[in-house]
Amino acid sequence: MSVTASFSPSRLSAGTVVLLASLYCAQGLPSGFIAHALPVLLRQQGVDLALIGLLKLLALPWLLKVLWAPWVDRISSARFGHHRGWIVPLQSTLLLALLAMALLSPSFLFGTGFWLLLGLLLLVNVAAATQDIATDGLAVRLLPERWRGLGNSLQVGGYKVGMLVSGSGLLLAIDALGWHVSVGLVAGLLLLMLLPVLFFNEQRYLPRQAQHAETALGPRLLWQHYQGLLAQPGMWAWLAVVLSFKLGDALGSPMLKPMLVDQGWSNTALGQLTLISSLVGIGGALLGGLLYARLGAKRSLLSFGALQGVTIAALALLVSRGSDLYWVYGLSLLEQLADGMSTVALFAVMMNHCRPEHEGADFTLQASAQLLLAGVVGALSGVVAAQWGYAALFVLAGGLGLAVLLIVLSYFSRQRLVTSQA
Repeated sequence: MSVTASFSPSRLSAGTVVLLASLYCAQGLPSGFIAHALPVLLRQQGVDLALIGLLKLLALPWLLKVLWAPWVDRISSARFGHHRGWIVPLQSTLLLALLAMALLSPSFLFGTGFWLLLGLLLLVNVAAATQDIATDGLAVRLLPERWRGLGNSLQVGGYKVGMLVSGSGLLLAIDALGWHVSVGLVAGLLLLMLLPVLFFNEQRYLPRQAQHAETALGPRLLWQHYQGLLAQPGMWAWLAVVLSFKLGDALGSPMLKPMLVDQGWSNTALGQLTLISSLVGIGGALLGGLLYARLGAKRSLLSFGALQGVTIAALALLVSRGSDLYWVYGLSLLEQLADGMSTVALFAVMMNHCRPEHEGADFTLQASAQLLLAGVVGALSGVVAAQWGYAALFVLAGGLGLAVLLIVLSYFSRQRLVTSQA
């Protein structure tokens, strides 16, 4: 029987689970390698901190992808299927770039070949960011509304697993296996993650209607596409939710580790806390997806958002209890659990606001807007902590997380009013 026989858009099948988990895990693999493993390895080789800082600039394609997302929705392959026609060559590009890094000597890449390394990493980020557009579009089309919470559990969980394997996992393995084998294994995992989409018959199970309001592929497409999205009833009110929902988390969570460092925590202890917290966050994403199917959009956003705000505010208790492992682990893990649940709920409702045949770009616009504002607020967290202290920061962040729930309530009130008038 064909592998694709288990896929059905009317239910969340085992085939859908495997496909989405593999695609999002594949995105996490290069991200963990770049964000967590490479900075450590570069510094161990004596690379200047200013050059290591350039790695952050290489992540710009993840913010800029909104500029080319409409073309990913419009241009398709008749042979491979619309989303599959993008995903397969882009993930293959990631695989080849990692293989090139695995074959080259680290002494060369971290020395005279450093600019080649930066070029390969930029290629990886452009390919991964573009693949993310197609993957999100495919996920929206595959997932019935009821199961979008659980589908986003696969997104958040799969991505975090990929980051753990290529970040913490690579650092643990590289001393024993060496650079070539360790990076080669990451490339091998990317190849393994490619198999489910290779066997997925998209043309059969998700045929494209190719009905677009936009009439051209030229420069006007960008404006026409997003103008159409923003013209949807209630879209501006929903964007207010998207922009504000995770601001409390963005303001408070970046300062937890610096606070523990100030209280004398070692790198080993922080590494253990980070690993366990990441695993709990994956569990929170799964739990949030399961509960979303029962609670629905409104109750999920309100309850998970409230839990997120309360747990962030509770981190203020650690200012005087940083040496108490039970308090630190208990509150840190609870905050990560709430973060996973609230993120899944937000992403699930974002999918509900994607138009047919525009899924990838519509989701990308929402995600990029949310990440951009959260990044700006996160950059201010250190300033607030320095001026007012850690305790004030966490209480302020938690209060902000609770206050934005009024925006969520306002949005659903507007939706109910529109529905009653229809």
